[in-house]
Amino acid sequence: MSITNESPRPLINPYLAVLVGVFAVSFSALFVRLATAPPLIIATYRLLFTFLILLPVAMAGGFRGVRGMTRRQVGLAAASGLFLALHFVTWFTSLLYTSVASSVVIVTTQPVFVVIGSWLFFRERISRLAMFGGLLALSGSFVIGAGDFQIGMGAFVGDLLALAAAILVSGYLLIGRRLRGSVELSGYTFVTYGMSSLALVATSLVAKVPFYPYSSRDWLLFLALAAVCTVLGHTVFNWVLRYIPASVVSVSILGEPIGAIIWAAVFLGENPTPRQLAGGALIFAGLAIFTRVSARHSS
Repeated sequence: MSITNESPRPLINPYLAVLVGVFAVSFSALFVRLATAPPLIIATYRLLFTFLILLPVAMAGGFRGVRGMTRRQVGLAAASGLFLALHFVTWFTSLLYTSVASSVVIVTTQPVFVVIGSWLFFRERISRLAMFGGLLALSGSFVIGAGDFQIGMGAFVGDLLALAAAILVSGYLLIGRRLRGSVELSGYTFVTYGMSSLALVATSLVAKVPFYPYSSRDWLLFLALAAVCTVLGHTVFNWVLRYIPASVVSVSILGEPIGAIIWAAVFLGENPTPRQLAGGALIFAGLAIFTRVSARHSS
């Protein structure tokens, strides 16, 4: 994920880059809600356009990043891309059923599943305090889910899809963390985004979801999701991991739901309910404990 031959002193302040990344990804839910295309197509064009935007970077370097990867690394990066594709489809679908506030806050629980996966697959230890923080965060998602269940079954299904999206993106992050430091950013993104795009295009063809026609606004939203939310968001996060601790990035990403909720209130008229605010407070408190303790034990 990180570039192994970069200068230890980057031209751009990594902490400023993190703020830019958080600001960029906070628009994801808004852009998806504004689009009229099916979730599968939104995910397809988001990753396909991302791949095409970054393709010249890989070509300019003679695909050095890809050529420097072993077969195992290519396979892992491809698997990471599949997890990312499934994450986007599941999350975008959740936004059809539940509010932006419920969806983005529940998706933010992904750090908990990352550490659970680290314990299951890599035998990394979890402290009791970190486990408490994780359970507190998950309890917040249940508070939100219980409230949405009272509103209607559709909203509850949307919450479950958002939780599934959090689990799926954890697979993407777990693999990326294992590859970080040994694979160049250009190689990792080329394989990951390339596999995501290929899988989504193939799925759209099999499902017979039309690739066109869509409105001009939809095409602009597809491009914005790629250029703003993915290139300036996710890819920037991958880059800064070379220079600052992963724990800092994890905590910073907690700002995404705050921005998403503000945009939803301003542009969609979706104001969070008291139950959503209470559940969100539990999630943020739990994740703050969880990431702080996890960072202390990993340092």
